[in-house]
Amino acid sequence: MSDVSSLPERSLIVHRHLTDAGVDTEIRVLPDSARTASEAASAIGCEVAAIANSLVFLADGEPVLVMTSGGHRADLDVLAGSIGAAEVVMAPAPVVRSATGQAIGGVAPVGHPAPLRTFVDEALQQFDLIWAAAGHPHTVMPLTFDELRRITDGQVIAVA
Repeated sequence: MSDVSSLPERSLIVHRHLTDAGVDTEIRVLPDSARTASEAASAIGCEVAAIANSLVFLADGEPVLVMTSGGHRADLDVLAGSIGAAEVVMAPAPVVRSATGQAIGGVAPVGHPAPLRTFVDEALQQFDLIWAAAGHPHTVMPLTFDELRRITDGQVIAVA
């Protein structure tokens, strides 16, 4: 693992959560923003579908985290059916920041002020390694699908 002291504050929090969960991975600082799946994939050199987007939705008014493959967009009707909600809408930026402590474009699967009910896109299972934001728009980390599911206690669902 590289020197973590140079990581942004939010990424240090993510690193602590990973360490506490027994996940040994390196948080990488990218020279440019990785706010979108295509930006992240280009910077990392992986398929867009191997990017695990961290999206916060309001499911019947409750913030939930959905880790989706960058290879497709989440279908709100499919998502609602998969999680048993009557209504699912994208959470506005202030809700994302409040629920995760992180900015849109850098939301990590962990490191939030309180655990969020989390769902993981079944499409991510096809990759040996997936990449997720690490608490800041310029930081990413590699994880296996099983690590992602375990650290988030996420339920595997269809989102598209």
